[in-house]
Amino acid sequence: MKRTWEAMTTIRAFRARAATAVLATVLAPAATLLPVTASAQSSAPWTFQATLNGWFPDIGGRTRFADAAGRGDFEIDIGNILDKLEFTFQGTFDARSGRFGVLADVVYMSVGQAESTTRGGSIGGISIPVDARLSTEFDMKSRIWTAAGYYRAIETPGVTLDVVGGLRYTDVTQTLDWSLSGNLGPIPAPSRTGRGRASVTHWDAIVGVRGRASLTPDNTWFVPWYIDIGTGDSDFTWQAMAGVGYAFTWGEAVAGWRYLGYDMPDSSRLTDISFSGPMVGASFRW
Repeated sequence: MKRTWEAMTTIRAFRARAATAVLATVLAPAATLLPVTASAQSSAPWTFQATLNGWFPDIGGRTRFADAAGRGDFEIDIGNILDKLEFTFQGTFDARSGRFGVLADVVYMSVGQAESTTRGGSIGGISIPVDARLSTEFDMKSRIWTAAGYYRAIETPGVTLDVVGGLRYTDVTQTLDWSLSGNLGPIPAPSRTGRGRASVTHWDAIVGVRGRASLTPDNTWFVPWYIDIGTGDSDFTWQAMAGVGYAFTWGEAVAGWRYLGYDMPDSSRLTDISFSGPMVGASFRW
């Protein structure tokens, strides 16, 4: 078990180093385009863009729950018990003057699920027997906020590229009620029912790039994309988005796919968590 855990830790570290190297390769050419002075940008007018997004992700990862008495150590893949989105809100605000700008992205999700046939978890390191019956009631609240500045390294009529750097705040709280029945084998009686809670509150520094490429000569159809990586309280986090958009006189509409994932520290009860799914958005400019 120790060797397996060490191998997993080595793989995670390698993934983080590899992703950092790839992004550095992307950023290096853009960095050479930075101006010697920003004085020419000071007189540029500010433009603003507000976006309302609908993001409907599948949520995966493993969580270790413990009840109020510290018993149980109930561990389960939350993707096995979760498929109900109760409420969500996502929005982005962007302000730019010349080549420099700032952005803020907010995601709030409330999800829950009652499930009575789930298997595949473990209690105290003991796997739940396949002929046991597990009933769960799960709830999760997620608040994810990103604040960043950016520099427009490339701007042509058909292509733009921004270099992004900032902070991501993540607050995820999960609660789980569980009850086991049937042939439970070696699982002790006090652990067969319980209510557990697990949460993380993390700050991570991020760097990334984003851009868009026109698909038509009049720039009405375009492909937007975004990628960032980061670390801090999380061992590693990364986000990616790509889609297809259409520009109007008042703004633009976009449909695409968005992914956000975290590798958590060994001490965290949320060992990993990811959000991945389709999104749609409408942006308004002024």
